[in-house]
Amino acid sequence: MQCNKISQFLKSALSAALLSAVLGLGCEKVLTSAPDDGDLLDAPLPGLSSELQIMFNQGDEAFEETFTVEMGLGPIFNHASCGGCHPGDGRGPEGVTFSRFTEPGGNPLTNGEPQLQHFAIPGVTAEVLPAGALVSRRTAPPVFGVGLIESIPEATILANADPGDADGDGISGRPNMITAADFVSATEVGGGPGLHVGRFGLKANNPSLIEQSVGAYLEDMGITSDFAPEEIVHPLGNGVSIGDNVPDPEIPASTVQQTVMYIRLLAPPARGPITSQVQQGEGIFGSIGCAKCHTPTMKTGPHVIPQLSNVDVNLYSDLLLHDMGPTLADNRPDKQATGTEWKTRPLWGLRLVSEFLGGQAFYLHDSRATTLSEAITLHGGEAQVPKDAFVGLSDSDKQALIAFLNSL
Repeated sequence: MQCNKISQFLKSALSAALLSAVLGLGCEKVLTSAPDDGDLLDAPLPGLSSELQIMFNQGDEAFEETFTVEMGLGPIFNHASCGGCHPGDGRGPEGVTFSRFTEPGGNPLTNGEPQLQHFAIPGVTAEVLPAGALVSRRTAPPVFGVGLIESIPEATILANADPGDADGDGISGRPNMITAADFVSATEVGGGPGLHVGRFGLKANNPSLIEQSVGAYLEDMGITSDFAPEEIVHPLGNGVSIGDNVPDPEIPASTVQQTVMYIRLLAPPARGPITSQVQQGEGIFGSIGCAKCHTPTMKTGPHVIPQLSNVDVNLYSDLLLHDMGPTLADNRPDKQATGTEWKTRPLWGLRLVSEFLGGQAFYLHDSRATTLSEAITLHGGEAQVPKDAFVGLSDSDKQALIAFLNSL
């Protein structure tokens, strides 16, 4: 749009005083340009066929669908849409936390479900934490690049596991081995009989992308599907879900599958500029031991989607569980994960975190850290040695390491 056209629009939309102030900035100060594709968290993998692009677009609509009471929202829920918890398909804001809880000692709850749904539809009382429950606060992780993560062969992930620390380096990553839900077909990654490598969730507690999505619809939004047709039992409902009169299932399997295909085709953001300082920081990242858990690259196996087939995945994670020490412990077991273990968080997209959280960055599983330096110094357990090495770096080396992380 040309500057004179903008002026004409502003004249019709703004008061005289505000108009004068805005036009005084000059056209170049008013206009904004669209971000590059590499700076987006909701862009598709490049070069999709027209058929896959249509699937991506259909799934995007399903992902952004905002559910209402008339559509089956609730009766208890955390948000009304997938995009509500994953703004721009990135991580959730600091205020979006899901409290997962157990009774003291890690025993399953006898009242209510293990996730706190802190909102409710009109006429229904939202859940409250049971007295004495052990709480694990979680911030929704980003969903970009999960198709690439899904396409990494189990053997590749298991090759990095060292549960007994056989090499004596203090790093003993291990997989969270999970039995998939009955509705997950053996044709799906992580589906079928037997144990499968967990790769989704903050504690790698889910082996299947479709099971992860079905659980999000049900637990986060209270939306039943053909895969999970029964409502979450409201703890005040005496075994019967109350306040939601929409017939179940509320969405068909096709809607879930559209959402799954959408996030499967989401591209991770591009790497930022690689300066000499960034290169220096990358060397430090490796030399102090960060890369032992934050594995820079793994490779996908053969896949029917060319963009997911035999490509390098620069996620900076081994997707394994590691003991992170008492400071980050939530003391809540999750499948085979203990109360001190977490899946290594992928680092790709770090440079864009604040761009999608209102200018304020939050890090770690519960958003407690507001700087990367703080996030690093909260590490412990298997990461104690790299953390101590970081603390002992010179200021210039610390700045170089942070510059490297902010390039990812």
